[in-house]
Amino acid sequence: MELSRPVLVAVALVVALVVGPWLARVAVRLATRDERAVPTVPRVVVTTAILAALLCGAVVLGGARPMTLALAWGAGAAVVLGAVDLLSHRLPDRVTYPAYVACGAALLADAAVLDSWVSLLRAVAAAAVSFAVGAGAAAVSPAGFGYGDVKLLALLGLVLGWFGWGVLLTGVFFGLVTGSLVSFALLAGRRAGWRTAIPFGPPLLAGAVLVLALGAVSLT
Repeated sequence: MELSRPVLVAVALVVALVVGPWLARVAVRLATRDERAVPTVPRVVVTTAILAALLCGAVVLGGARPMTLALAWGAGAAVVLGAVDLLSHRLPDRVTYPAYVACGAALLADAAVLDSWVSLLRAVAAAAVSFAVGAGAAAVSPAGFGYGDVKLLALLGLVLGWFGWGVLLTGVFFGLVTGSLVSFALLAGRRAGWRTAIPFGPPLLAGAVLVLALGAVSLT
């Protein structure tokens, strides 16, 4: 019997309450490179709230199917990667690589169970193209776009590419716009200069979330 979306949302909220504090601790320890670091209470609350919103969005979008697990794992990875990048301007491979494996396995399971092979092949192709484009950007401007960003872009290509090339392009576009707006806001507020390094991971992640949240994709 297929689980209804309200039930899945309830499960997502419980998972967020359990996993959120742990992810907050992981993010702080990766950012500080200190295994004894402890997140503040506000950071735990914010992390848990963001995770809850992302997980609820994942189950509403995907329903009870393996692909939803890819969205859920991606949500957890996004929370950690975004926090670490904001704190230390790094996107650790310890988070990105397992996300490749988990998301890829979930998408493969979805294809095997629900015969969504076309979507899987498109996702893999999108990940490869995204990596190539990101590597080119890093070669042209290594100071502005690092290889952590390249690997994140490939992960986003895998997830967004599942839904379509247009979704991927729109998500990246939203990410670029978000990054530009943040940069201009920091410049206007004199909190950054023209040579200040701006973390690129959070805007890319925000663009991916935005394109999915706006209902730009459909599973039908």
